[in-house]
Amino acid sequence: MTQQRESAGIRVSTLELFFDLVFVFTVMQLSETLADDLTLGGVVDVLLVLAVLWWMYSGYAWLTNAVGPTTTFRRTMLLAGMSGFLVMAIATPEAFGEYGWIFGAGYVVVNLVHSILFLRAGPEAARMMRLLGPMNMLAALLVLAGGLLPEPYRHLCWIAAPLVQLAAGYVHPLEMHSLAAGHFVERHSLVMIIAIGESIIAIGLGFRDVPLDFEAVLVAVLGLCIAYYLWWCYFAGDDRRAEHVLAGCTDPRRRGRLALNAWGWGHLPMLLGIVVTAVGIKKTVGYAFEPMHWGTAIALSGGVALYYVGHAVFLWLLGLDRIWYRFAAAAAVLATIPLGHWVAVAQLAAIPILMSAAAITEDLPRVRRMGMVGAIGDFGRTSG
Repeated sequence: MTQQRESAGIRVSTLELFFDLVFVFTVMQLSETLADDLTLGGVVDVLLVLAVLWWMYSGYAWLTNAVGPTTTFRRTMLLAGMSGFLVMAIATPEAFGEYGWIFGAGYVVVNLVHSILFLRAGPEAARMMRLLGPMNMLAALLVLAGGLLPEPYRHLCWIAAPLVQLAAGYVHPLEMHSLAAGHFVERHSLVMIIAIGESIIAIGLGFRDVPLDFEAVLVAVLGLCIAYYLWWCYFAGDDRRAEHVLAGCTDPRRRGRLALNAWGWGHLPMLLGIVVTAVGIKKTVGYAFEPMHWGTAIALSGGVALYYVGHAVFLWLLGLDRIWYRFAAAAAVLATIPLGHWVAVAQLAAIPILMSAAAITEDLPRVRRMGMVGAIGDFGRTSG
């Protein structure tokens, strides 16, 4: 069925895009949660929540890659899955608190819907889900138990859940999947652009309680510039190269392994980087001409650097080149941390300047090869 979808050129449906919007709302909630607890413990908690969320989001991407939402039953079940994600988003600030069980209950629903739809997707999918489904449900029950139990058992359950999911990815038979590369890559590309967009919304919410003056406008524009170069890093050609690698892999098991490693776990540090960056920018609102706390300065640069490193790992997993540009950019951005401790706006301005320099440096070989007009015309296309 997947091969038929690929040969027919099926792309992401509007219902899947709607699903992605609901998922990314949970990512925005993580930004709000981390902003209230910008500590190492807070980052670890956000990573644990993001890991289990991303595992199941990716699971739904695999699901709709194999079985399009083309019937009333499938669309209704996806609505139930979206409801589960929405409940988790609402409960995210209390995931480790009194109402953590609500987050866990939403996660159980998301897992149940995912298993039911796969079990009805055909004999091979059903056989695969009989192996994967119980492990997914075990992870969901661990998250639910984490919402019900006191410390230290709460965090032990939360740590165990993504470990179970990590193991699940390496024991279930990936050769049973026959991924449609175009649909799969487009689905993940769309959720990344939505996540970057939601980070701008999270930053914008920080302006509600500050005067609309030059300082506010400056922070907003510089924050947008940082988001732009996050977009550039992912979408200025590497997304198409990645799709070609996945589409060119004819061995079903190897294609599945590439998809799991590169788009599954490989995207996790990029998403965490988006969350942490949004928090760092938001913390400068109203304090642009004052020294940052070290934690805020580290979050601002560290989030961008983590995104770059995550993208370098993504390219490396696919056997693509130019990863050292990403590592160099990450190192340069980290070097701006002392600037923020001196005055926030200095770091906030230095980061997009360095990101721009990294983008120009990486793009120079393509400009020489294609000419300026050709390179500009080709820049930033995400398909074709």
